[in-house]
Amino acid sequence: MKRVKAWAKEIKAHSHLILLSIVFLAIALAINYFIGDYTSEVTTATVPDLILDHLPVVDISFLFFYGFEIVIAVLLLYPLVFNVKEFHIAISQFSLLVLIRSFFIALTHLGTPINAISISSSHLYNWLVFQNDLFFSGHTAVPLLGFLLYRKEKIGIFFLIMTIALAATVLFMHLHYGIDVFAAVFITYGSYQFGNWFFRKINHY
Repeated sequence: MKRVKAWAKEIKAHSHLILLSIVFLAIALAINYFIGDYTSEVTTATVPDLILDHLPVVDISFLFFYGFEIVIAVLLLYPLVFNVKEFHIAISQFSLLVLIRSFFIALTHLGTPINAISISSSHLYNWLVFQNDLFFSGHTAVPLLGFLLYRKEKIGIFFLIMTIALAATVLFMHLHYGIDVFAAVFITYGSYQFGNWFFRKINHY
């Protein structure tokens, strides 16, 4: 009971920051949706890829869908349960990554690689995934962000494993080019470092 009261007290103490981060998330998702919809309508071309040329096409749809959903859920809910004062930071970092990725997919109009596994679902995260939104790989970036946020905690191992697993998944399913996956590592790290500086600065941490 004491733990629940302490948790509720932390929620109340950080409620304004949590609310602001949720507003930021809504804005980032709205921008991502409109840009993602735009990329689906743009005429694109496929290009050769050294990595994909040597990888067999393997259908790992269950990991592509459910693994990614679990990663997003854990990324956002873990601090809500175990470290409330970091909850708004997790939301803000995720939102910043979505916003940065929206910028990149608006500039890069490559089509889905040849022989890619066809995917179609009504899953909840369809507002994050669109046709031709390739650069950079969100399936690589999001779990990597989770690892950077929680690397000092045991849950960080989960995110590291999922980063490797989902990066391999999108390559074996030929849903991303190699550059999409490798670039995600560097861009995500840059996004995390900027967010770590910016959000903590404005929150006076």
